Amino acid sequence: MSETVETATITTTDTPLDQVLKKHEAKALATHLDLHTAGDLIYHFPRRYDERGEHTDMQGLQIGEQVTVLAQVQSTTVKPMRQRRGNMLEITIGDGSGASLTCTFFNQAWRERELRRGRWGLFAGKVTDFRGKRQLNSPAYQLLSADATQDEAAEEIEEFAGALIPVYPAAQAVPTWTITRCVRTVLDTFQPPKDPLPSAVRAKRDLVGIGMALREIHRPSSRGALEMAKKRLKWDEAFAVQLTLVQRRARAAASPGRSRPRSEGGILAKFDASLPYELTEGQAQVGEEIAADLARPHPMHRLLQGEVGSGKTLVSVRAMLQVVDAGGQAALLAPTEVLATQHYRGIAAQLGALGRAGEIDGDPAGTQLTLVTGSLGAAARRAALAKVADGTAGIVVGTHALLYEGVDFHDLGLVVVDEQHRFGVEQRDALRAKATTPPHVLVMTATPIPRTVAMTVYGDLETSVLTQLPRGRSPIASHVVPPEKPAFLDRAWRRVREEVQKGHQAYVVCPRIGDGGSDDDAEPPSDNEPARRPPLAVTEVAPILEEGPLHGLRIAMLHGKLPADEKDAIMRRFAAGDLDVLVATTVIEVGVDVPNSTVMIIMDADRFGVSQLHQLRGRVGRGSAPGICLLVTESVEGTTARERLDAVASTTDGFKLSEIDLEQRREGDVLGASQSGKHSHLRLLSLLRDAKLITEARAEADELVGDDPSLKKYPELAASVAALVDEERAEYLEKG
Repeated sequence: MSETVETATITTTDTPLDQVLKKHEAKALATHLDLHTAGDLIYHFPRRYDERGEHTDMQGLQIGEQVTVLAQVQSTTVKPMRQRRGNMLEITIGDGSGASLTCTFFNQAWRERELRRGRWGLFAGKVTDFRGKRQLNSPAYQLLSADATQDEAAEEIEEFAGALIPVYPAAQAVPTWTITRCVRTVLDTFQPPKDPLPSAVRAKRDLVGIGMALREIHRPSSRGALEMAKKRLKWDEAFAVQLTLVQRRARAAASPGRSRPRSEGGILAKFDASLPYELTEGQAQVGEEIAADLARPHPMHRLLQGEVGSGKTLVSVRAMLQVVDAGGQAALLAPTEVLATQHYRGIAAQLGALGRAGEIDGDPAGTQLTLVTGSLGAAARRAALAKVADGTAGIVVGTHALLYEGVDFHDLGLVVVDEQHRFGVEQRDALRAKATTPPHVLVMTATPIPRTVAMTVYGDLETSVLTQLPRGRSPIASHVVPPEKPAFLDRAWRRVREEVQKGHQAYVVCPRIGDGGSDDDAEPPSDNEPARRPPLAVTEVAPILEEGPLHGLRIAMLHGKLPADEKDAIMRRFAAGDLDVLVATTVIEVGVDVPNSTVMIIMDADRFGVSQLHQLRGRVGRGSAPGICLLVTESVEGTTARERLDAVASTTDGFKLSEIDLEQRREGDVLGASQSGKHSHLRLLSLLRDAKLITEARAEADELVGDDPSLKKYPELAASVAALVDEERAEYLEKG
């Protein structure tokens, strides 16, 4: 009988909280924190720990010191507050040495019932001074048991004074101390799950068991024990993600695809021979890696990283031509019409007659290039879709319009996704589904990615990196235009005039469209600055410049709310040199290539992220003349936003800037928290600080999956991975 009762009291990760806690506590945790089971609560880790001061003699207390004192309640008084409604409970405590201390509690008169005169307790808080009297404001306290023995009292004192106090992510209706109490209740009967981590891995990496880790993370017995618990739980997160990615990579490597080998004397060979310059060493090397992938009978899944202007598009064009030579089609998916049109024109210019097969001046040995966007007229759309369907168009450039029903490919062999981070998983899969056999996939990004992020977010893709800039590219100088030096802004507008007089052109970038429209991706300031005016808008800034410092120059506005044909017309005029200044939003962030542009002024630059600023300034200095980027801000020295701008101005190394960007962003932002499941995101793991641990987890995952691809030998581990990396997260992680 006793065994049955004991078994019934055991709490597992699946036990509903309303079977362990009081009904109102379980309801509050479910309603306000979405915690329903014991496992949900146990994996709701503290976000930090407060450390009470060591047990201190009251005679030696110093103002500003964090202390814990053992003292006896000497008197209690409740009185109304003078400046506001409510009352104040004032407790005087002493330790028998003649020294005393005042403890104050606001609107908590009920505490008088337990803080009775004569009770001994431990009181912890920061010593402050009020009218010459030392006091503790709303101290934490623990009253000693009235009937405790001397030894028991000593143990209570030691535990309370030296404890690391967990502080949990909380809600107004469920404060951290309520969560602490609930966690303690659950831990009293908690039976940890069977450890999912293979014992050999635990021993090799010096990791504590899962049961100890879960207890110590909530009730740390020491700072060292807490660090061991964190290490183990971080390892579980890193290992789950890496196992998922390694398994996906292994499945992709084994899945059937269609080989698209390089052919001698085809369009690619003709294209290479027609290039007016040599490929950079990096372009040649990455080209060989991609060519080898395309020749294999398994779908390629490769990430191509490249600095702004490193020549990623040229590399992708060569890959597309290899597929066309092998009888297939290639599709380039771009996030905006401006960028899709820019790609289409750029590739058409690169291919020349090779992209106009069937036309009067075309090369009959070439192929056709087609653009598919949402703004195409009905007749143009029908003609384009017919070429895509019968295979006449070997290379298809488009926006989301490529994903729609009715866009059918003859033989889609390669999908190139530009600026992958702007597309969702469903959109990418919709394009891949248009192929009869799984196509090869090349993902491109000009946003430099720190190694650990690439390993974690893009970990199921092979990675190629282009760091060299093509010969002839000019340097870009960047400077902050700060509020404390208003003359600098006047000088910035004069610089625009000087560049225009030399025959060059300029961009002025604003974070907002105006008229209630907000663009794109300008980020809020990262530090706690006071409320500020709304970000500057294109529709506000352009008229001011036309009437003021840039009066007489040819100025136009460009933003995402304009009709497609109007945007296209403005870009054509700017590219042709018929406009001097383009006042735009971040719609020009990627892909816009006007070599004659030499100066960019970014208004409210602190409203943008580091990587975004780096992308934007890559629009200048693309020709033979040097570029200059001026970062205008109202952020003063010493703020995080200003430090971010100073960092951007100090270097053009995108990978260095990506590390800075990662330091200043939440991990969830990096991993796409908005697409994650509620309990699947990383709680403890830091992609920046835990780089070594992530690398180790990757090595172990490679070894384990190599021996046991489906983890059949480790069912607990497989279940743990499924719990930490749910299907929604797993799909998000698969960037290919």
